[in-house]
Amino acid sequence: MVLVNENFLNLQNSYLFSEIARKTREFIALHPEVTVIKLGIGDATRPLPLSVIQAFHHGVDELADQKTFHGYGPEQGYAFLRDLIVENEYRARGIDIDPDEIFISDGSKCDTGNILDIFGKNIVAISDPSYPVYVDTNVMAGNAGIATDNGQYADIVYLPCNQSNNFCPAIPNFHVDLIYLCSPNNPTGAILNKVEMKNWVDYALREKAIILFDAAYERFIVEDDIPHSIFEIPGALKVAIEFRSFSKTAGFTGTRCAFTVVPKSLNAYDSKQNVIPIHPLWNRRHCTKFNGVSYLVQKAAAAIYTDIGKNEVENIIKYYQKNAEIIRKGLKQAGLEFFGGINSPYIWVKAPQGQSSWELFDLFLEKLNIVGTPGSGFGPNGEGFFRLTAFGSIENTQEAMKRIQNYNFGLEK
Repeated sequence: MVLVNENFLNLQNSYLFSEIARKTREFIALHPEVTVIKLGIGDATRPLPLSVIQAFHHGVDELADQKTFHGYGPEQGYAFLRDLIVENEYRARGIDIDPDEIFISDGSKCDTGNILDIFGKNIVAISDPSYPVYVDTNVMAGNAGIATDNGQYADIVYLPCNQSNNFCPAIPNFHVDLIYLCSPNNPTGAILNKVEMKNWVDYALREKAIILFDAAYERFIVEDDIPHSIFEIPGALKVAIEFRSFSKTAGFTGTRCAFTVVPKSLNAYDSKQNVIPIHPLWNRRHCTKFNGVSYLVQKAAAAIYTDIGKNEVENIIKYYQKNAEIIRKGLKQAGLEFFGGINSPYIWVKAPQGQSSWELFDLFLEKLNIVGTPGSGFGPNGEGFFRLTAFGSIENTQEAMKRIQNYNFGLEK
């Protein structure tokens, strides 16, 4: 008799974005005459930069020539890309990271879940609301316990993020082991400033905890006092793992490329309280369960660090930032309360008239023909909110705001 991993049976409902896709498909099938604008899933819509496309073509030519053919590459990533990441993302900011602390992967979504392979049973703290993958992968790993009536899990420490704390998680006054932080935040668009981030690093140092820091949206930061990396904070190299992505910044959602930074100075403990370095554990896991990102994709990723590539990526970011500005102005004119959208591609909208998140989702879909993301899908503290993304076209974003401004939400504008 074959047994299943019963932790999977503890997962609640469908994966959020699969459920949104299902409801959207059904609506479109029933109403083929309408044009639905999708501002829900944070998927890039701008084409890959020309320098990236040229690098792809050059890589294909290399693979077609016996002299320059590449087979299996290093699982951790090619040195040419790891070196560029170190120089451009870290040493340029005064952060001392070595290339072999960089691990190239096929996505931060994968890494934030896979990282649990190297950790045992721990007290896990997660912001609420948060990216659903953080909670769901801990459920799969057996760290979450049973689901409670309010949609949370008994063994996870939830860090409430709401208007009263500017959607930034408060440091607990008790011990936790693993801490998930995301800044700029998905879904709320909130950011952690240097003081707030330092407080978390100090807590982790004091409690011998480890911070899993998701910096997938750091390229959208425009304010000077906001750290782009947790490693800008003194002591963070001893207590943090950082996840970065090329998906939203350079349009790699379809080609898949990201990287994770695991410092060699980062330690955990075994059951006998012996100090265990984390870096070799992740290296072993990475090499055993992953065969590396393709040479073509890594060569293409390296192109974004050329002078031309940097300019092209900057233009992509500005395009999405313009969309965020359009959304913020449109929501303001409609009289809707919202947060985020300044250092982030996400805008966190408060549902009017006491509506639930899914009620607002249905209203937007059925009345305005706009797809957003119900906040409750990110956790109980997301109830009553709705996420819009800036990852559409400017034309669709402008049209969506016209529809919102012309709809009567029963609010004073």
